[in-house]
Amino acid sequence: MYHSKIAGLGYYVPENVVTNDDLSKIIDTNDEWIQERTGIQERRHIIKGEDTTTSMGVKAAKIAIERSGVAKEDIDFVVFATLSPDYYFPGPGVLVQRDLGLRTVGALDVRNQCSGFIYALSVADQYIKTGMYKNILVIGSEVHSTGLDMTSRGRGVSVIFGDGAGAAILSREEDLTKGILSTHLHSEGQHAEELIVKAPGMGGRWITDILADNDPDDESYFPYMNGQFVFKNAVVRFSEVINEGLQANNLEVSDIDMLIPHQANLRISQFIQKKFNLTDDQVFNNIQKYGNTTAASIPIALTEAWEQGKIKSGDTVILAAFGSGFTWGSAIIKW
Repeated sequence: MYHSKIAGLGYYVPENVVTNDDLSKIIDTNDEWIQERTGIQERRHIIKGEDTTTSMGVKAAKIAIERSGVAKEDIDFVVFATLSPDYYFPGPGVLVQRDLGLRTVGALDVRNQCSGFIYALSVADQYIKTGMYKNILVIGSEVHSTGLDMTSRGRGVSVIFGDGAGAAILSREEDLTKGILSTHLHSEGQHAEELIVKAPGMGGRWITDILADNDPDDESYFPYMNGQFVFKNAVVRFSEVINEGLQANNLEVSDIDMLIPHQANLRISQFIQKKFNLTDDQVFNNIQKYGNTTAASIPIALTEAWEQGKIKSGDTVILAAFGSGFTWGSAIIKW
């Protein structure tokens, strides 16, 4: 049995900065309203034709690979988490394998939305722990901007999301006191419709139906979120899954050196920070700059925290996420 360690990290965000004031010119909203409810000041949106979910993932991956010291030919597997693939199918995992010029290794796509990177990390961790693979590329990447209702009708959701990508190289670690100690995954599908994009899909409003109707009032292909309900569930599940991870490893809250929460809403992160009595130095947030980048949010934040020297060797790092599905999870890491 082995552990897996994060050997390299990288992230990429588009250069196009969209501020709250920029949104107020096309949506009935304002900077104060957005910051009060979400904590977001700006986000990044791709320029169409310049970036895609895959291309951003590739750019983040190249940085992670270079920092890891792992040669491309030594990468054994790819796990790609996203809700916004370039194509309906195939998923972006195989496109990354192609664009990076990797060997004909396996490529797996993970569709767990805001919890996507935790789920992807858990899958990669298990492959390495069992000895099946030695080096795995894990990516979380999202393009939200091209699928949002950028009108006043959709302001409750559209002001929240941004585009970006983060990546990690997981490698075999034989020291069982270091690396990913455990991961913890959950779901509660009874609330699936509380945070959803209904169409296109093959179970209700089929693609052919939407094209035939061409109904400008059909909102089924825009994100819907019951914000208050999601918030109430998120703060409970975040707390539960963090405690679950601590208990599984005989750790106390006082052992936490850094908590990297999914960047869904600054108010959620602040609520969790207060509940666990953590200092500002123990929780990393960057939603103010990037908005909610879903599966990309944790690897982007983790990379920035590491780059800024906020994560050091020997630190206990907690990753936690909650989102659409509902799904949630945590990862406990000894850096």
